Formats: sequence, C-alpha cells, structure tokens
Amino acid sequence: MAPGVAFRNLLRHPLRTALSVAGIAIASAMLLDMVMLSGGIERSFERMLLSRGYQVRLSPKGTLPFDTEATLTGVSRLVRLLRAHPDIASAAPVLGGSVYARTADSLVTLFGYGIDPAAQALYEVSDGNDLAGGDTLGILLSAASAGALGATPGDTIRVVGRLDPQVVDAAVERRLVVRGLVRWLYDYPGQRSVGLTLPLMQRLIGAADDDRASLVMVKARSDPAVPAVAARLRAELPGVEVNSVAQLVGHFRERLLYFRQLSYILGTISLIVTVLLVVTLLTITVNERLGEIATLRAIGVARSGIVRDVLAEGVALTAIGGALGAALGIATARYLDAILTSFPGLPAALSFFVAEPRSIAVAAAVLGLTGAVAGLYPAWLASRAPIAATLRAEVP
Repeated sequence: MAPGVAFRNLLRHPLRTALSVAGIAIASAMLLDMVMLSGGIERSFERMLLSRGYQVRLSPKGTLPFDTEATLTGVSRLVRLLRAHPDIASAAPVLGGSVYARTADSLVTLFGYGIDPAAQALYEVSDGNDLAGGDTLGILLSAASAGALGATPGDTIRVVGRLDPQVVDAAVERRLVVRGLVRWLYDYPGQRSVGLTLPLMQRLIGAADDDRASLVMVKARSDPAVPAVAARLRAELPGVEVNSVAQLVGHFRERLLYFRQLSYILGTISLIVTVLLVVTLLTITVNERLGEIATLRAIGVARSGIVRDVLAEGVALTAIGGALGAALGIATARYLDAILTSFPGLPAALSFFVAEPRSIAVAAAVLGLTGAVAGLYPAWLASRAPIAATLRAEVP
C-alpha cells in the first residue's frame, strides 16, 4: 500500500487519530529522554575527564581524586619519575585547598588549585593570559571569583592562607596580579575558584614542607597504552591509588545506578503505552472497515496485502507521533537537565541528558519496531475476516 493510502485511512477519523498521535508523541518523548539519560551522563562524565587528554589519575591510597583532604607527599619526585616513563607523555600535579582574598571590609573564601602551567588539565583561558612556569606573583580567576572580588586581568588582589579561626588572621599573605580569567572544567556553577602555581599554593596552605599534591593527572602517549600504563603504575607505586578514566566512569556508574534503572523502567512504560495506543486505534479501524476488507479479499487481494496495509498504517501512525515526540523529548530533556545539574556540588560541564545521533537513532529504531509489532494483532484480525459472512452482514 502506498504511504498516501495509509494516511488517508488514518484521516477518516481525524480527532481520534490526533489524540492517538498526541499520546504516542508523549510516550516517544519519554522514550527518547530515557535513552539519553541511560548512558548520557556517563558519556558526559567521560568527555569531561578526557577534555584535556589526561587518561589516568593518581590519588592517595583508598580514595578517589578530591574525595577527601588526603594528599600525596613527595610529589615533585613522583612527577619526575612519571615524566621519565617511556609510555607517559605528560604528568600534571594538582593541589586543592581553601584560600582567602582580602577585600576592603571582609575575607572572601575561595577554592584554590595549585597547578603546573606547563602541564595543566583543569581550565581554559577565556580572557587575559595564562600563568607562566615559576610565576609566583600571578593568579587566575573564575568568572564567579572575579565577580565577587570585582577584579579584572591586570588588577592586584591580596590572597591569604592558613587562616587562624581564633584570631581571624593569616599566617601567609601575598599580593598577586590577576593574569587572566579562566573556565574551570570541573567546577560547579558559581564556584569561586582561583589558580596559582603549585609551589605558591603549597606555601599558602602549608603543604610545602612535605611537597604535597591532591592528585597527579597522567597522559599516556596513546589511548591503547592506557591499561598497560595504569597496570604498571599500580605495580610500581603500591602506596598510590591509580585509576584510569574508564575505571572512574565505572565508579561513577555505580554511584548513579538509580538513574539507569529509572531510565529502563520509564522507557519500558513508554513502549507499553505506545503499543496499547496503536493496537487500540488499529483494532477499532479494522473492525469499522471489515466490509471494505472483505470486498478487497473477494476481488482477489491476497491476505499478505491486507496485512501489509494494516502494518503500514501502524508504522505511519508511529512515525508521525515519533517525529513530534522527538522535538518534545529534546525540549523536555533540556529543561530536566537544567534542574538536575543545578544540584550542589555537580560540575557545570556535566550533563544528565546527552542528545547524540546514536541515542536518537536507537530511540527511532525501537519506536518504529514497536509500531510494526503493535500492528500485528489488528493485521491478523483483518486477514482472518470471513469473506462471505462479513459481506452478508454488511448488506442491509
């Protein structure tokens, strides 16, 4: 049957068809959202971790990066050993901790990143300049930090560390020049973060004596070499926790198993709703057209042709609802993603719903198959209708 005939049959009862299409659109929108949710957050997390190409993280034993305030000691020696490794292209130490900026009438709490500018994996410069190696007078600000301090590139700010809570005084204070504004890849929205060279950050928070860092990020020379590099580092550094990005994504998946289960449940419900809508509408349509179908059979139309006709109507109905549902699903996903990513402590670069061509193709294929399967029962009813008895019943 030509597609035009299928559409004409559906338009015989426009209101009923429109209501069914609306129901299928809502169900397909839910299906698309659940497909995007089921694996989207993991892919978003993985892309965020690999945005600068560092595939392995080294952190204190028994912890994940920044999970606790534990630090690695002797990090300068560790970084030299890593950079001498034949399969390692770069190693980037990072020290995180709280520092404060002194304003005219108060202290502003900031989160400081101590980094090696020659091998950084945490930010992208949006305005001004980057830090230079050994720069002990420069600082980088996030947009939120710059807004809180009223500072722009070229301004000087007073940064203090090791604050004594009893006397509200600092053991260390430095006057630093704002080199540039940056976007921190792992910050949550509105986080007031600053970047300093690692030695300066160590002095500010009192970690210089033990040469400490919170983690070391490692870039292998090639992606296929990552598992071997991680395994070798575990053997050579038994006192250090070594995790590849694939392993970190696995830990992340375990912590967010609820979202995957929820997506499976709601996706299944959406498919069931679609099947019920298509089966109900086509069954009613077939019953109303039994006389027409019997006439076609009587003049020589094969049963297979009748089955194809009814299945084509099911696919057409599902295709229309699915097209409308795709637009509705993407709009809904953006709205839900804005709500979920606003939870405290989540990086701004993380997304729960990721619209990828693969996700949309999977949802479309599943929905199309559902429409065809849903048309099987009405098609069977149409093909089994007794010709003589139906024609006698239709004659007044």
